[in-house]
Amino acid sequence: MVMSAGRTFERVLLRPVVSEKSYAGMAAGRYVFRCHPSANKVEIRRAVEEAFAEQKITVIDVNTINVRGKTRQRTRGRTRVSGESSGWKKAIVTLGPGQKIEGLFEGV
Repeated sequence: MVMSAGRTFERVLLRPVVSEKSYAGMAAGRYVFRCHPSANKVEIRRAVEEAFAEQKITVIDVNTINVRGKTRQRTRGRTRVSGESSGWKKAIVTLGPGQKIEGLFEGV
């Protein structure tokens, strides 16, 4: 199970995104994953098809979004501490009509 550039699908797809918006997209066959920042659409497509190969799914479309990290400030006594969360890549994967990924959120 080795993909191009020596990455397996476990290194391309980090985890599914759990949110109300991602649950709503599941009804339309769209699944949202957090991905490796340097992964491209072809690698993401192959990783999803390889990760769920036993279900024989076909990926129709992959859309990617680079999510910027948020700047946060808080106070500690009289001093103000600022920091930034790291950015990440989101992939929205559209499956073929009538296809579903079973057991995606088990253990989440």
